[in-house]
Amino acid sequence: MSHFYEKKAYRYPLYSLIVLTFILVAIIFYFQWILGIAGFLLLGFVLYYVMRSQRELQEEVEEYISTLSYRVRKVGEEALMEMPIGIMLINDDYTIEWANSFLASCFGMETLVGQSLYDIADQLVSLMKQDVDEEMVDIRDRKFKVIVRREERLLYFFDITEQVEIEKQYEAERIVLGIIFLDNYDEVTQGMDDQAKSQMNSHVTSILNKWAHDYGLFLKRTSSDRFIAVLNEQILQQLEKSKFSILDEVREQTMKNNIQLTLSIGIGAGASSLPELGALAQSSLDLALGRGGDQVAIKQANGKVKFYGGKTNPMEKRTRVRARVISHALKELIVESDKVLIMGHKYPDMDALGAAIGILKVAQLNQKEGFIVIDTTRIDAGAHRLIEEIKKHPELWARFIKPEQGLELVTDDTLLIVVDTHRPSLVVEEKLLFRTDHIVVIDHHRRGEEFIDDPILVYMEPYASSTSELVTELLEYQPKRTRLTMLEATALLAGIVVDTKSFTLRTGSRTFDAASYLRAQGADTVLVQKLLKENITNYVKRAKMIENASIDARGIAIAKGDPNEMYDQVLIAQAADTLLSLSGVVASFVISKRIDHKIGISARSLGDINVQVIMESLGGGGHLTNAAVQLSDVTIEEAEQRLRTAIDEYLEGGKK
Repeated sequence: MSHFYEKKAYRYPLYSLIVLTFILVAIIFYFQWILGIAGFLLLGFVLYYVMRSQRELQEEVEEYISTLSYRVRKVGEEALMEMPIGIMLINDDYTIEWANSFLASCFGMETLVGQSLYDIADQLVSLMKQDVDEEMVDIRDRKFKVIVRREERLLYFFDITEQVEIEKQYEAERIVLGIIFLDNYDEVTQGMDDQAKSQMNSHVTSILNKWAHDYGLFLKRTSSDRFIAVLNEQILQQLEKSKFSILDEVREQTMKNNIQLTLSIGIGAGASSLPELGALAQSSLDLALGRGGDQVAIKQANGKVKFYGGKTNPMEKRTRVRARVISHALKELIVESDKVLIMGHKYPDMDALGAAIGILKVAQLNQKEGFIVIDTTRIDAGAHRLIEEIKKHPELWARFIKPEQGLELVTDDTLLIVVDTHRPSLVVEEKLLFRTDHIVVIDHHRRGEEFIDDPILVYMEPYASSTSELVTELLEYQPKRTRLTMLEATALLAGIVVDTKSFTLRTGSRTFDAASYLRAQGADTVLVQKLLKENITNYVKRAKMIENASIDARGIAIAKGDPNEMYDQVLIAQAADTLLSLSGVVASFVISKRIDHKIGISARSLGDINVQVIMESLGGGGHLTNAAVQLSDVTIEEAEQRLRTAIDEYLEGGKK
């Protein structure tokens, strides 16, 4: 081809030369006709040669173009028919008008012409009807990316099976980090001699090493109560299928030696960077410990968290040293603030109200102005009776303000203390959380996925009976400028009594210590009983609810309220407590329409069934033996169906 262009480039200068030569010969002929004739003969020969060369060049070009066209057409035909890209033309009735041989071989047929898409791959029909330009489909165990050109009724098929397999392999081999923590190692080994401690360490290590060997993960002990695990996504999936049976194994094996040692595991996954994986693993471990330990928390890079375990009651592991440290830290924060705002959860109960009054006393002991943010139109019956009692004491009642007043008072230097909840969606006024950066959280519930952003101090103890108990301990280490008043001490004691069901559930030695301290401060037990009294109307409502309860062979009791009637949350909880006291019942659930028009479910158990996990699957939370959830836009019957499904999944899933 380059030869052709070279000749073409010289053609026009050659013609110019011939014309000049012809003029020169004509002049010579004019003066010397013999030489002129010779010149004309020579010029004729040159013209003949040029014409012949031009014809040969044209023939050569035409032959080259013809050959190239043939080759291009042949390559195009071969590409269309032989390349590993499927091409299909269909008509308006989804009948195949033409398809190349590669695509036919993918379907295991000699030809696809005349076949209907409904017969060979109905997912392609759905694809043509959708408003998408490309989609991945499965054809005979192979995966294809299908690109659609609807105007031409044309489909392109690209085999991406190997690409998908490589992606799966990459995902399966992504690194996952885990931190394993022996929850109560210090408590268990306290007082042990060196030989007994060494035997226990060897026993636990051998259990974990066997587990690591069976699943193919790397395990390294980094301290007396901590291990680091390195695994991948594929191993993690296998561990999830087993519901992390290592938790049960360690607990059961150590109990044979009269030692109840439990594990908490924090796992970070889904991140490409090792530092990020480490941070996720530590955050997951904090979540697992914040929920009471003896469980696994898995946190993905996208923020999604999954929990396994948590089957046992949290063991009491708080120390007075920690309470004293938290109390002193709280004192410093209060002193540095301009004022203190305190709020609990929506529809506050006796525990939230008692804890708020206790924190108000802490602020006053540190000579700072404090206010309790509360919506008195949204409180339960017991808290309402306490509010009526508080109104008899103007100096205390003046400290109670409405949410809108709190928004007016808050400044950048205000300390906001949230009690008896850690979920932003449940506080009395969520806007307050964004008006100050100084937030303290004091709660006794197991930590959930939803949590207040960046609090400067967190005191969460799921081993405590109530938030009132935690606040009482904090009060013991505050300046002794004044004593608690009778009403303040009674409010705190009432919070403890309500959450422990009169010291029968979740009651530890520290609970009685706190109650003893409050009694010494002048708490009135008779007034507590008066605050907890209920009227006969509520009693009858509860009795009717229990009358309609059903108890299955597993000991699961479910009661429903009248769909046309609204019930106070406390009444629903009391009905669940009463059901649990019946013979043969191991777990109780009460479903009713609440005053806020949501469907509330209160759950109680004796400890064999983790009602917290069941309620969390429905969007709620709580404790192992005491939990609840509120559902929107559902009927009581729909709520019951969802509850029964969650219970079945929990029991069939090995009580994860």
